Amino acid sequence: MIDPNDLAVVGRQLGRQPRATRAVAHRCRCGLPDVVETAPRLEDGTPFPTLYYLTCPRLAAAIGRLEASGIMREMTARLATDADLAAAYQRAHESYLARRDAIEPLGTTVTAGGMPTRVKCLHVLVAHSLACGRGVNPLGDEALALLPDWGVDGPCVETS
Repeated sequence: MIDPNDLAVVGRQLGRQPRATRAVAHRCRCGLPDVVETAPRLEDGTPFPTLYYLTCPRLAAAIGRLEASGIMREMTARLATDADLAAAYQRAHESYLARRDAIEPLGTTVTAGGMPTRVKCLHVLVAHSLACGRGVNPLGDEALALLPDWGVDGPCVETS
């Protein structure tokens, strides 16, 4: 269960009421949530396959700039030619499904971010890496290594 204070911070980060938020999955160096874990279904029952949702606006902006560089096309191309990378990305997909389905099985193999065959959203892949730790999602780890320290200037939103 997420602490009401953390939920309020996430709401300020997103600029809207968070949906289906279960827990803080990772915290920035400033102590605020930057990734939350969401329920596999929204409150109205709609499937929501994005288990780890990035909330920090600074981090989201930095990832957006990285996405605009064209890196996702390069990563997707590498999946077709690098068997080891493709196998590791497949394992990331399977790990994501297992964690989500342990909460509530959706009866689908759809995850998020394009896994396991392409790179569609670095925000999801980075959130996965932050929530689960390095070594789980190789492309999330790669993207994370290219990002500036989003917490170096302190909190991204007011905390009180």
